[in-house]
Amino acid sequence: MSTRDIQDQKANPREVFLQQAVHANVDVSASPVRRAMIRSTRSRQDYTLESTADQFCEAADTSLLPAIRVDAANLTRVLRQLEVIAKRQAPRIAFKAKGRILFLDLAEIVAVQAEGNYVSLLHRPNSYLLRESLSSMAEKLKPYGFIRIHRSVVVNISAVEEIQPLPTGEYRLSVKGGKEYLVTRTYKNNLRDLAQLWVGSERLCG
Repeated sequence: MSTRDIQDQKANPREVFLQQAVHANVDVSASPVRRAMIRSTRSRQDYTLESTADQFCEAADTSLLPAIRVDAANLTRVLRQLEVIAKRQAPRIAFKAKGRILFLDLAEIVAVQAEGNYVSLLHRPNSYLLRESLSSMAEKLKPYGFIRIHRSVVVNISAVEEIQPLPTGEYRLSVKGGKEYLVTRTYKNNLRDLAQLWVGSERLCG
């Protein structure tokens, strides 16, 4: 195809569309009767092709528009639905308490603390006692963002707000709600999991 042919096609998209449509639907070897039928319907066909070409050009022009109008109310409703779905998919823990099976979002559990032969789930605003060892709970909760900071305490990383180094080499750790825990030297390396990026803290938790 020459440069001139390409320019002609760009300049006359409707004419090219009509020519291609006619060639695709008309058999040059048709019988005289067939030719007569084609001629009798040619005006109607031209009208149909003309209308189709108009729609084609309008659709092409519309797709090139740089701006899209969005219904703010519909967008807000969709965002709320997505929030509900996200909450439904959040990991949860199920356990038996007082003859019932309770379900709690793991994100709402601040810490797990050993209480003799039990562990206490510190859940805002309540606490629950489970007959389970802390070591077992620490292993089960580790994939969900919990770290052990003491032989009797496991905390939720997302609930930690502050840590403070102590002269003893230990740390004081504060969680949401104001409760504080001691991070012993045995577990202080686990504090590295509190953040993915540490700035100006090369020796912290080392």
